[in-house]
Amino acid sequence: MFRIPGFAVKRLIRIPVLLLVLGTSLQAIDAPKVDAPKPGEPTDPKARKTFASAIDWQRHGNNGAAMDDFRKANKQDGGQCIECLRRAYDLAVAVGALKDAEDIAREWLPAAKTDMERAGVHYRLAMALQWQGINNKKELCFTESCDDFKTALELEPRLVAAHYNYGISLAYLHKDDQARAEFAAFVDKDRQSPDMHLRAERYLERVELARAKMAPPFSLTTLDGRRISMDGFAGKVVLIDFWATWCGPCREALPHIRQIAKKFEGQPFVVISISLDSDEAKWKDFVEKNGMTWLQYRDGGFNGRLAKQFQVTGIPATFTIDADGVLEDQHVGDANIEGKLKKLIAQAIEAANRKAPPAAQAKSPGGAD
Repeated sequence: MFRIPGFAVKRLIRIPVLLLVLGTSLQAIDAPKVDAPKPGEPTDPKARKTFASAIDWQRHGNNGAAMDDFRKANKQDGGQCIECLRRAYDLAVAVGALKDAEDIAREWLPAAKTDMERAGVHYRLAMALQWQGINNKKELCFTESCDDFKTALELEPRLVAAHYNYGISLAYLHKDDQARAEFAAFVDKDRQSPDMHLRAERYLERVELARAKMAPPFSLTTLDGRRISMDGFAGKVVLIDFWATWCGPCREALPHIRQIAKKFEGQPFVVISISLDSDEAKWKDFVEKNGMTWLQYRDGGFNGRLAKQFQVTGIPATFTIDADGVLEDQHVGDANIEGKLKKLIAQAIEAANRKAPPAAQAKSPGGAD
């Protein structure tokens, strides 16, 4: 198992303590550089130093300390530092501090000057509330998020993404007709987010999926040039395998992935291997030499788009996704997942047979063996 190193944060915490014990000023030795302020950044001298300190913490991977310093810099700047608040909010979301994200958005509202800015802050506040509602199963969070999504759209009707997420909060409140109306508005107005567009169409057809733990929507072009999307696999079970050529356990798991791809070939099932290799040539060579004939994509590392969407911090990591797009399971390492896949594929075939007219059922894919 390979994971993102976690020692950096501990080392950063210990260094200031050691310097204080020695009677040495940390600020004097390694004071963050204070540049001239850019638009939205703090102008107060103390706030500028705190802002630079926050950036330094973030550069070294201590996002919690960075978030606290950005909030402190905003207070030192009279609560008017938009860039402090934006960075603090993004870090709060990144570390999963969703109540902090909510509080930061509320601190941000008085500093917003235009309707567009206020709409953006209400949208961020609504998202923080919605995430808390999902994680903590709090109906009040969904109710409050709906109020802020509605306000955001009233202030800026072009904030199309608000329709999509407003629909999700309404779905969690079991206001299905209103949720469908918001998903329909998103589908009608969206011109920039094809992945979310496809997902919204699925929610329109089956609004209950908006309450499920769905796999992140994505699209990509595979090694062999095929353009695929998560929601394009509706009706099929999907196995997503994150790996890398430099990962020993991943190489050991490869025969099992190959066996699974072969065993369920011809059934409503897809395997996608997503490499975290940075070396494209090495990845391509490995895939060819090892006969990896199923769908292949290179994400480039733990900071890759898909690795972030699936919150991958260690490999090998595999995800099983049912025919509705619901994220069923995550396995770290080469776990025995064939039984799970067999069951999901059987369910997919059964669902397809229920939808198909009687004449077509005889031509449906064979059952899982």
